[in-house]
Amino acid sequence: MKPCLLIPIFDHGAAIGRVLDSLARFGLPCLVIDDGSAAETRAALDAAEARHAFVEVHHRKENGGRGAALKTGYRRAAQRGFSHALQLDADGQHDASDVPRFLACLERDPDSLVLGTPVFDASVPRSRLYGRQLSRLMVWLATLSFEVDDPLCGFRGLPIAPVVELLDAVPTGDHMEFDPELLIHLFWRGLRVQTLATRVVYDPKGLSHFDPLWDDLRLAGVYARALAALPGRLPRRLGRRRGQRGSAR
Repeated sequence: MKPCLLIPIFDHGAAIGRVLDSLARFGLPCLVIDDGSAAETRAALDAAEARHAFVEVHHRKENGGRGAALKTGYRRAAQRGFSHALQLDADGQHDASDVPRFLACLERDPDSLVLGTPVFDASVPRSRLYGRQLSRLMVWLATLSFEVDDPLCGFRGLPIAPVVELLDAVPTGDHMEFDPELLIHLFWRGLRVQTLATRVVYDPKGLSHFDPLWDDLRLAGVYARALAALPGRLPRRLGRRRGQRGSAR
């Protein structure tokens, strides 16, 4: 296994230095995909790249959205020969001390998805909690499974080859809808799921790029398309369940 860290960023210059400092102890290469950030964040990234040999920054010319940045990151990771990517957000809400736990899960089952299940404190906005519950329900319906516990958590470990194969074969969104859409398609393709509880902290002064109107509409579109495709996938899903029961005997 040859893992790397993957961080998409757009205008989180105030936090990215601390995030990268917290990851230095693990000795993993880190690909930071700058999605067309302004000068302040670009300067912070230049400083971090000069300070840390493990950091490699790729600058996209224009802002394309979270999904566009992640797709660039996964393709770049594949080109660099990495087998797995451990994805984190740039705003500091994820607990870097959990990196070894995610890596251990990937080592235990390299072909699986290792998905973070957020453990929130009082800092989380109630609107985010309600929105997550709805997304969980939609993904459970689309996959006919409870295995994906939280489709929106940005702290996750994925095998790169099936991700890039999927990106080459299936159109996917370029914004916040990409995270759950990717998981739905990978689950449909038979990848196993491991979940890992991880602490998530929201900074009340932090910068969020989630657009309550457009991103909710994009998410609704993903879930509507997934549910529309469900009847054709139902026999395959039932066959997968029978196979799992048979192997357990």
